Amino acid sequence: MHIVIMGCGRVGSTLAQTLEQQGHTVAVVDQDPTAFRRLGAGFGGRRVTGVGFDQDTLREAGIEEAGAFAAVSSGDNSNIIAARVARETFGIENVAARIYDPRRAEVYQRLGIPTVATVRWTADQMLRRLLPSGAEPLWRDPTGGVQLAEVYASPVWIGHKISRLQEETGVRVAFLTRLGEAMLPTSQTVLQEGDLVHVMMRPEDVAEVEAAFAEGPEEDGHR
Repeated sequence: MHIVIMGCGRVGSTLAQTLEQQGHTVAVVDQDPTAFRRLGAGFGGRRVTGVGFDQDTLREAGIEEAGAFAAVSSGDNSNIIAARVARETFGIENVAARIYDPRRAEVYQRLGIPTVATVRWTADQMLRRLLPSGAEPLWRDPTGGVQLAEVYASPVWIGHKISRLQEETGVRVAFLTRLGEAMLPTSQTVLQEGDLVHVMMRPEDVAEVEAAFAEGPEEDGHR
């Protein structure tokens, strides 16, 4: 997957290096060309000097081929504008923005753009926003037989009940994050746009579960 990152500070450079090590192609955008020194000589991705919410700059960074976009510059306004441009202009589904003000982060979360507030920042949280399978489990039982993880659900699941999602994927939905708030769903809860789905599953089933979540519900017994 190609991923575009806006901001080459400590967070952006660490994120870029981690994603490249995982086998993804990465482009980093920053207004300050000296910031790219943080990437190190071994970084093989693109370095694009420019404003991260400028459409031509984003095109130069390969946004039209990207599968995810992260806005992690030092400015809240720049991050949210860039995230909205990536989502609304270029149709990038996996978009995340780092927001310094937790109150603003909640507002933007309600607009459907996942945010990570600096006060509870970890690189792992951002990876979960960008990559359906890009992060370690949120929790694993001591025996290693069951794990909790956030799984990306394709938009085609929107409008379907949690009970159908569980039946067709073989997982137990532990909780949803909806409009920035965690909630415990019932079997009758209907998946809505912007929901983050957290499931319990066996580690050996991860690939199969992710595929089922990405492909959508079965039709006439066939997916």
